[in-house]
Amino acid sequence: MKNKMNKLTLGVALAAAATAYAGGVHAGAFQLNEQSVSTQGTSFAGRASNANDASTVFGNPAGMSFLDRAQITGGVTYLDVNTDIDVASAKDARNQTVSGGDDGDMVPGAAVPSFYYVQPMNDRVALGFGVYAPFGVITDYGSDFRGRYFANYSEVEVVTAQPTISYRINDKWAIGAGVTYNSIKGELTSNTVDVGAGDGKVKIKGDDAAWGYNVGVIFQPVESTRLGLSYRSKVDYSLDGEAKYNNVFTGAGFANTEQDASLDVTLPESIDFSVTHKLDDRWTLMAGVTWVHWSRFDEIAVEVDNTSDIVEEQGYEDSWQYAVGLSYQLNPQWVLRTGMAFDDSPTVDEHRSARIPSGDRTIFSLGAGWTPMPELTIDMAYTYLWEETATVSLSEPNRGTYEADYENEAHGFGLGATYRF
Repeated sequence: MKNKMNKLTLGVALAAAATAYAGGVHAGAFQLNEQSVSTQGTSFAGRASNANDASTVFGNPAGMSFLDRAQITGGVTYLDVNTDIDVASAKDARNQTVSGGDDGDMVPGAAVPSFYYVQPMNDRVALGFGVYAPFGVITDYGSDFRGRYFANYSEVEVVTAQPTISYRINDKWAIGAGVTYNSIKGELTSNTVDVGAGDGKVKIKGDDAAWGYNVGVIFQPVESTRLGLSYRSKVDYSLDGEAKYNNVFTGAGFANTEQDASLDVTLPESIDFSVTHKLDDRWTLMAGVTWVHWSRFDEIAVEVDNTSDIVEEQGYEDSWQYAVGLSYQLNPQWVLRTGMAFDDSPTVDEHRSARIPSGDRTIFSLGAGWTPMPELTIDMAYTYLWEETATVSLSEPNRGTYEADYENEAHGFGLGATYRF
């Protein structure tokens, strides 16, 4: 009984590392889109074909060949998330109604930074480097949340460093590639059912680092039009850490223990295609589509010392993201931007959890770039995101039942700068 209970509680906690939800992110599941403030203003349309600044290291490394001088681009986007939770039913494993709150303020405000540097070596070769966050999550429902046996606290952070090279083949074609070093770490807490001495808690910490890559190509058939294609590889992680138990019932009493645990996670590859077309000297139209191979994330398998694996089905589906954007060159100093995007949710109804209560998303963005001098551009962006109502209906013998409707929305405020020298 003791091993069985430890396996169950550890499984709940480690599952959070792979499935925690960051309601304010602007891509599917816990993928982040906030790697460039300039492209945020067009809802990330044209990300693989624009090459406006050094953030092309992320969007498409081939774009570095279109930058005429060395430059540094940095930025940060602040995410403010709001969720309305309508709980229909919440019962524990003994079929008793769970008391507590339904506060939807479970995602605290978070800042997503990025930094890039590009150095042209000659007319054909450019080198670059970037640091950014491709995935991330923080959720804090609180200890009295009525769905606490299915979701409580999760914080997972992925940071990527990417050295990159590009080569301009001729006036029409450029290619680029980068190696990514990806670091993941997490701290997660889950509740276990109250059996007479208050809820139990299990807390884990884990980390790992792994390699991946990013390649891209840009084709410019005429001066006014660019087509870009970028591929980001999957990354395989093996998280090692520890699980700490507090007041966890084992059948023979209440345990306060600690043990080793591990979890293998694969974060998916993606393909981004976009087009940038200058209509005239002032108007530029952008469009893009991104495919993410989320179906790789079909299950998680937790390995616990001296016990059998714990397998939990996730059932993700591949997702598509569509975006259109428009920019207007008001004068030599100011460019105005806007865009709309639609993201499919990779989660499906039968597997949607309180940790991933997301539906299909619609995104609207506004932005501007101010160039007070040739060497400096200040970029600003605002994004509003709203989701279709997502229904969560969960039932597990060791955790009870939880049924609720989630309505999510988010605001993103971006500020960045590019300095050329």
